[in-house]
Amino acid sequence: MKLKSFGFCLAINPYGGSLFVYAKVLHRDFYMNKAVFLDRDGTLIKDNGFLKDCSKVDFYAFTVPALKLLQEHFALFIVTNQCGIADGITSQAEVDQVNAHVIEHLTANGIRIVDCYVCPHAIGEGCECRKPEPFFAESAAAEYNLDLSGSYMIGDHLSDVKFAEAFGGQGMYVLTGHGLHHYRSLPENVNVCKNILSAARKICQPLHTH
Repeated sequence: MKLKSFGFCLAINPYGGSLFVYAKVLHRDFYMNKAVFLDRDGTLIKDNGFLKDCSKVDFYAFTVPALKLLQEHFALFIVTNQCGIADGITSQAEVDQVNAHVIEHLTANGIRIVDCYVCPHAIGEGCECRKPEPFFAESAAAEYNLDLSGSYMIGDHLSDVKFAEAFGGQGMYVLTGHGLHHYRSLPENVNVCKNILSAARKICQPLHTH
């Protein structure tokens, strides 16, 4: 299971749980060809600011049930903007450790995260990988043979919705994290859900009727 930051890869050792740098090409046909991209803070876990250590990670109770529902039909990816790295609030190593902890917890609960993408750049830096730029979705599509037109993004910022629009998929805006605060400024056509579980149900409901 891979954790991908901009410029290098990390993985979780399934036998020891430790991080190690590696390079490995995974068989593309192993994965489903449609994906759900997931924001981290305010979507999978509570937004407790720029996390520097794993003790501050607080999962929503509905995260695991939501992901179990989604992974029946979709490959799951995490895409997170972490400008605290560029701003000197957190380090790349701290962010990687938190991401590893998140994925280890999800793995222990039967969830398979295919990949995790991190943008470490500052807001306004003009990088190609910060959401809503579709760089990481397009990278995932190329590596894992994904159909982005049938894929989704779930997050608590309008940039998450615009990320989905940019890669040709559908965005689901949740009211957890910063979602409720920015709700009244959303465009009228945004799909709004109470949380990631309600988003998962909305995404999967049509698939269960066939």
